[in-house]
Amino acid sequence: MDELEKLKRLSAEIGCDPLLVQAAGGNTSIKDGSVMWIKASGTWLSEAMTRDIFVPVALDCLLDGIKRNDADAEACVAYVRSDLNALSLRPSIETTVHALMPQKIVMHVHCVNTIAYAIRIDVETILSQKLSDFRWAFVPYAHPGRTLANAITARIKRDTDVLILGNHGLVVAADTVDQVEALLRAVSSTLSIPARHVNPVNRDALQRHADDTEYRLAKDEVTHAVATDPYILRIAGEGVFYPDHAVFLGRGISQDMTLRPPILAVAGLGLLIRQDAKSAVEPMARCIADVFLRIMPDNPIQPIDHENVHRLLNWEAEIYRQNLKL
Repeated sequence: MDELEKLKRLSAEIGCDPLLVQAAGGNTSIKDGSVMWIKASGTWLSEAMTRDIFVPVALDCLLDGIKRNDADAEACVAYVRSDLNALSLRPSIETTVHALMPQKIVMHVHCVNTIAYAIRIDVETILSQKLSDFRWAFVPYAHPGRTLANAITARIKRDTDVLILGNHGLVVAADTVDQVEALLRAVSSTLSIPARHVNPVNRDALQRHADDTEYRLAKDEVTHAVATDPYILRIAGEGVFYPDHAVFLGRGISQDMTLRPPILAVAGLGLLIRQDAKSAVEPMARCIADVFLRIMPDNPIQPIDHENVHRLLNWEAEIYRQNLKL
């Protein structure tokens, strides 16, 4: 089995693990000479074995564009090898991250244990102890594209193979698929945090709130913690802590049905999902629960600032993702 096939299998496997990847989040890539094959924007890693989700990018041209701070390095569409891109897919919004890592295989995941650290104010202090056995770098939150590329360039060394992206996620890189999987498992295990207990949901009581409305009950028991855990309900309504939260769920969790939010929190009872919500919405709601069940109320955390949230929501590359049938 060649490395691309192995990468597809691993991508599909991690794409089905909600503690690592949610919906269309996360991306993987493989470098083959002058071409880097990277997951297409808006596609799901979980479908890597059943559909074509990889896009070919001219690697040398992209690296040159990053070095020159070329505007085309923002969404990277200009660097796609159209002669090899039969489906006219466009590359992941994190293509620059993959290009800057010199290793052959790169994986970026929204590991909930990593995010639980990455949104903390004291993240570098904590991780300097936990990740002392790894060749890692912390990159403070930066807008995807050129801004993130510049932030990574300022932080990485030649042998860096683990990145913790502030308010974002985890990147691991290696020269084989087996090595990158082992590194992913090792870092994820090292950063593992026990989740707080989730109380059972009174589905009958919650269903009465959904009756005769355009809402249904969230399917996963864990997801309801967004509404049943007082801390999560409060903090998730106050801001956005990582990019996909903003892109798929808006600026905060709403308790007001008249606003027709994609997810509706019924305090103390559970979470409702609007019937016409995109398929990415519920996994993203569960991600909120998974992340904040691993954070204690006294942990010092910081959301993405309003300017960067606005920039995300109005970025052409994210609008493209939002308009896909995810």
